[in-house]
Amino acid sequence: MNTKLRLLYMREILQKYTDEENQLTLEQMLDLFYRETKTHIGKKASRDDIDMLESSGLFDVTINQEKNGVEKYYSHQQRLFELYELRLLIDAVSAAKFITKNETEKLVGKIKRLTSLHLAKQLENRVIMPDSHKNENQRVKLTIHELHNAIMERNVIEFQYGKYNLQKEFKFNHDGKHYRVKPYALVWNQDFYYMIAEYQPKELRHYRVDRMRNVSTVDEKFIPDRDFNVTKYTEKLFHMYSGEEQEIQVRFSNHLINVMIDRFGRDVSIRQDSGTTFVLSTKAIISEGLIRWLLTWGSDAIVLYPVSLVDTLKKEINKMSQLYS
Repeated sequence: MNTKLRLLYMREILQKYTDEENQLTLEQMLDLFYRETKTHIGKKASRDDIDMLESSGLFDVTINQEKNGVEKYYSHQQRLFELYELRLLIDAVSAAKFITKNETEKLVGKIKRLTSLHLAKQLENRVIMPDSHKNENQRVKLTIHELHNAIMERNVIEFQYGKYNLQKEFKFNHDGKHYRVKPYALVWNQDFYYMIAEYQPKELRHYRVDRMRNVSTVDEKFIPDRDFNVTKYTEKLFHMYSGEEQEIQVRFSNHLINVMIDRFGRDVSIRQDSGTTFVLSTKAIISEGLIRWLLTWGSDAIVLYPVSLVDTLKKEINKMSQLYS
């Protein structure tokens, strides 16, 4: 066998079959080498390969020797990812609703290959999403790739957009008319990818990527708004609804303090209002998403400002009351 190819196989055996808890003797490595390649190699050649790997500094080889000084044990222990990091990656992929079931299994399989076969068995216990919660759009991964390129290259894009009807059929909006937008950013929110794009000058809209179809790049460049900051912008969004940014003040019951810190961060403006309530002040996008979020807290949340938001909530609460009267 070619010397270079033999070296690659020895590296693969160490990476695949050894770790901190599993080591191999030279005899065991030779047996595995034959199993993988159907080729016999001598002990001297294999020792030379291991020495080459160890001295290169590019691949970790740990050598332990028995107390009697006879038998040596070889292993590869210094890996790019810790086991808990691989668990985090697998759980994130498994929980992502926009990734199809088949694509999820392929990705999980690839992540497991980043460690030894022995440690990979410890990654079997993972977050399991019901099949019905996984997206059926097989082209989502390609759409995401297309959008990332368009954002990086500052290219205008066109696409069709739609949603499911009561018959569970996917139907295009506006009779399949193509949207033409300037893509600003992709964000991951509530288990789905969203594209933030400029639909018209100074008008930002959000589109769920798994609902986009036939995405294509237009031969037209654009200059993004310099004042746009995707992190600051998304902090003000609720359920990915677009709208006008305003200052809001809301009085919450004290038991919601940790919920609000989780949502807005520790730097959010909060003042004690009474023995049982506090007032939160922040900038937010006034939208249907904000209204739905505020109604989530029932009587534990009262909007103080702006007046227009108070009036909108009153109307919505009256509609709800009439439904139950």
